Amino acid sequence: MRRIYPDYAYGSGPRDNCWWDKTIEAPDWPEQRGEEKVDVAIVGGGFTGLSAALHLAQDGTNVAVLEAESPGWGASGRNGGFCCLGGSKLRGTTLRRRFGIEAAETYEASEVAAVNLVRQLLDTYGIEAETHSHGETQLAHSPKAMTRLRAEAHAMAQAGEPVEFLEKHQLAEHGLNGPFYGALTTPVGFGMNPRKYLFGLAQAAKSAGANLFQHSPAIKITKQGESFVVTTPNGILRAGQVVIATNGYSSEDLPPWLAGRYMPTQSTAMVTRVLTENELQAQGWFSDQMAYDSRNLLHYFRLMPNRRFLFGMRGGLMSSVRAETSIRRHLRHDFEKMFPAWGSVETTHCWSGMVCLSRNLVPYVGPVPEMPGMFAGLCYHGNGVAMGTYTGHLLANLVQGRVPDMPYSKVVQSMPKFPLGRARRLLMPPAYVALGLMD
Repeated sequence: MRRIYPDYAYGSGPRDNCWWDKTIEAPDWPEQRGEEKVDVAIVGGGFTGLSAALHLAQDGTNVAVLEAESPGWGASGRNGGFCCLGGSKLRGTTLRRRFGIEAAETYEASEVAAVNLVRQLLDTYGIEAETHSHGETQLAHSPKAMTRLRAEAHAMAQAGEPVEFLEKHQLAEHGLNGPFYGALTTPVGFGMNPRKYLFGLAQAAKSAGANLFQHSPAIKITKQGESFVVTTPNGILRAGQVVIATNGYSSEDLPPWLAGRYMPTQSTAMVTRVLTENELQAQGWFSDQMAYDSRNLLHYFRLMPNRRFLFGMRGGLMSSVRAETSIRRHLRHDFEKMFPAWGSVETTHCWSGMVCLSRNLVPYVGPVPEMPGMFAGLCYHGNGVAMGTYTGHLLANLVQGRVPDMPYSKVVQSMPKFPLGRARRLLMPPAYVALGLMD
């Protein structure tokens, strides 16, 4: 594999002490060994790969999923658990200007459909994932951000959409007290335990007939005639088609087309000990809403059903033991600054993982050019719970040669390269400085 971060980023260090690992044991999948033949080989056992596997297996397709590590090891098993609108980092006006009104509206419809798909899967398969929150709440971190939120709320009201908007003086009574100037809630989405959802999705896929393998990285993918040969450490899979679902943990050479087209970047999260009712009242935060602030380099946070508090932010630009220690210290500093009444509340768990960006700031879902029979889905910009699941569903349709039965916008059908090739991480420090100054 050829990856653009040091090996430390892809090892056990960043995910050490992840809270979600304590909530449910990982299933024990076998390793892929020997030579096997399947209709579709899926590289990556996260939300995208397992959703694709489930939907393909339901249609009678012989499918195998190759997970390089143990189940839930990657971003799908260590994210913040926000199932919400997202996937793109572009505002609606920018989407319309770049892609046209129809494509933008189709993409926006797909974001709503993605959240609804996750809810449907939870209900259909009886997956208990500790869901909570009525939509998602954005909190203005500055007067300027509040002006923008107020304008957005007005536009929603003018369009006949439901509006849940709070002025600064109303925040405390709604349990959203903090250094914020107001709040706007989008009534779509919910918080969840992502690891429990992921393993529920895996069990559904397995029950439908999918073959799931752990510790079985795809080392090489070649084309032989009309078939692909996917090499693992202990065997090979021969497949008529291949799906790449590796997101921030992708490799520059699997396939070579991916090189330079995705940007892994780190996100760091922490969880506190259980908070008492007195501590919740002291801070004035007792809402079950999942929330984030209006910064470009945003913070995301939520009070979970077990009354632990989850708090996260963008991760560091470097990856090493020293860098990880530094970003965890920075995260704790920001937590105490935003929620000072909890300054003495211990952090019991803290970890980091990779999210994935594209140059055009939208996901990619579609065929891999010049590789007939290969498809890819990635780049969810930190919102992979819903959009990754949805992408897997779309890919299952595309693999079978079907017109997708859910919104599939041309917005997600191109993936330009970043400048600088494998050195493209050099673009991030000045971008972070600029975004920080804007904040």
